[in-house]
Amino acid sequence: MENEVLIALKNWIPIKLLDEPNNDLCSWLFVGDEKFSAPFFSETISACRRLPENSQLKRSIASTSLLPMWANGMKTVAPTAFIFHISRCGSTLVSQLLDIPTNNLVLSEVPFLDELLRYGRSNDCMEVSLEQFKAAINFYAARRNENYQNLFIKTDSWHIHFYKELRAIYPSTPFFLLYRKPDEVLHSQQKKRGMQAIPNLLDADIFGFNSEEIAYKPLDEYMGMVVESYLQKFYDIIQKDTNCFLINYHSGAIEMINTIASVTKITISEIEKLVMEQRAGFHSKYPKQVFTEVIEKAVTPSYLQKSFDLYYKIEQMRLKSI
Repeated sequence: MENEVLIALKNWIPIKLLDEPNNDLCSWLFVGDEKFSAPFFSETISACRRLPENSQLKRSIASTSLLPMWANGMKTVAPTAFIFHISRCGSTLVSQLLDIPTNNLVLSEVPFLDELLRYGRSNDCMEVSLEQFKAAINFYAARRNENYQNLFIKTDSWHIHFYKELRAIYPSTPFFLLYRKPDEVLHSQQKKRGMQAIPNLLDADIFGFNSEEIAYKPLDEYMGMVVESYLQKFYDIIQKDTNCFLINYHSGAIEMINTIASVTKITISEIEKLVMEQRAGFHSKYPKQVFTEVIEKAVTPSYLQKSFDLYYKIEQMRLKSI
């Protein structure tokens, strides 16, 4: 029976918690031979929806409670590393570069994994959600291609606030912490704001905020609070977890990859390095667009002062570790 289930679920992944009374159902998507190479996993989902197996006339649904049982016995790739970040600090480009070697599988900000973490926290059932989280990763990391040897998981930026939970289920997996100067993150968010940059679009308690106090915060000031919460978490973690590694955006894309490769002991061929160097010159989200960035110098607003203090402390710790 177990083999029959594994055969039936080959090339299928759970993609969304359904808005049901107990949120114990999820929808599934057929992915076929699709390589998860888009900058964000939501783009992969959109591409796969066009496959005939995902016809709008059909709906594939199952209980989330079945995930651990169904994932048992699957041939999967274990996580090689998790990549945490404070947003707009090169993590998308890093994930794109890591995707170049054909033996790497990269999961970039998977919506379903985020849903499981946030549901577990808001409904006080994190233990169950974490079990389902690990099972879901097994489906996403199934050996659909026998070449796969390494699995890199790029988290959403707010997932650093789930560090304790993720470290508990992946105690020996390297965690990389990507960051850059707070004002540069803010400048990027001003041009196009992410979910974490809008008050109460995500549960305030994820960041340790009071939802009423932030409801009418100016957007820039609120984003300053979010960045501060990220950097504070980085600073706290790096002091006690020797399997966490700091990476500064200003090191450059190739040096960031070299750091990851050195820690995880993955092999990158000379040809792959050349392709990476070429790819690094283009926009992370728009691969055909040459990357340019103009950072205007400005007076640091008072609400970013603590973030800068944390940034420099973290930077000193990184430099000491080199």
